[in-house]
Amino acid sequence: MTGEDDARRAAAVFDALGSAYEKAFAHSAPHRRSLEWLLGRLAPGSRVLDVGSGTGRPTAATLAAAGHDVLGVDVSPVMVDLAARQVPEAAFRCADVRELPLEDGSFDAVCVYFSLLQLDRAEQAALIGRLTRAVRHGGSLVLATVPLDVEGVDAVFMGQPVRVTSFAGPDLVEEVTRAGLTVLAEENALFTPDHPEAVPEPHVFLHCERP
Repeated sequence: MTGEDDARRAAAVFDALGSAYEKAFAHSAPHRRSLEWLLGRLAPGSRVLDVGSGTGRPTAATLAAAGHDVLGVDVSPVMVDLAARQVPEAAFRCADVRELPLEDGSFDAVCVYFSLLQLDRAEQAALIGRLTRAVRHGGSLVLATVPLDVEGVDAVFMGQPVRVTSFAGPDLVEEVTRAGLTVLAEENALFTPDHPEAVPEPHVFLHCERP
């Protein structure tokens, strides 16, 4: 399976989910707290990259409303269209972030909320490294995922077939540390998306700094 196949498969899943994804995750209190943490560290008018920006809510919408310069990137054209209409204050691009040119230190912060799960472990590690380098020294990277020790597992997510890969929590911390980040805060929670086919899932939010 090539990286292009992975991106095409992820795009198909989230094209199908559309606004249902936003509704399912809208009541995530840890996600809101994570954004509040980030807002507390950003200077006015900061440049922020939102990886896997989805419908633009809540991440891009919250950051743009606070006056920050937000670029959202997503592989799903349906999601990008929704985001552009819902959050006109931010900019959105339909692209695979693995292929997006990123200059070192070009962002004050990077958000990676649940956008790694359909990449294999080598790709996740490489992308975390690229995104770390894109953050200026002293800047922030916030990463959230489902902390499970799984690799290439076929599953069903909100009625859509997905292939999931992730790291257990301690291994994820090891990966971000290896990439050159310092974990300043961590929150673990059990969350059930608001969807009839959803089941409770563990979430971890890592709040990091590039020293």
